Amino acid sequence: MVAARKSMDPFGFIMLGTVTGIGGGTLRDLLIGATPLAWIFDPTVVIICAVVSIVAFFTAHQFEKESRARILLWADAVGLALFAVSGTARGFAAGAPAISAILLGVVTATFGGIIRDVMAGDVPLVLKRDIYVTAALAGAIVFALTSSVVPSPLPALFGFAVAFVARALAITHGLSLPQYGSRRDE
Repeated sequence: MVAARKSMDPFGFIMLGTVTGIGGGTLRDLLIGATPLAWIFDPTVVIICAVVSIVAFFTAHQFEKESRARILLWADAVGLALFAVSGTARGFAAGAPAISAILLGVVTATFGGIIRDVMAGDVPLVLKRDIYVTAALAGAIVFALTSSVVPSPLPALFGFAVAFVARALAITHGLSLPQYGSRRDE
């Protein structure tokens, strides 16, 4: 709800919502040379992002309470896990070696949010303390490690579960990575 926090107009909601929805996958596809981009010729995903963004514009006030805002965190955790696994699978399908496929999974899952935050003038949320990129990385690694030894669809389920559980633990227990603090005062 970055657009709401920044008091943006409907177009701002659509811009940020759409770039969040397609940004990571777009960057992944550009990196692997998968052009033209699928959403250019089948704009269904862009239309869905725009419609959801307009709905968000009119309902954002409903999520100002912490209890309702947590619903968005959980929905985002599901999306993070799905995109980490699907992005890794797309990397493998393009012929990328495991490490590159894993990184493509992380890019797919996280870069839409990074682009959104930069456009909104914020330090990207995923680069702060929250366990977010780490959850995507863990899920992508599990998918990559199991995809050659376990029959499908189990690797996708395992990768999804690991990414989702890692994110869920961060949400429910406030787990985070250490944050840099200046030592000038020591």
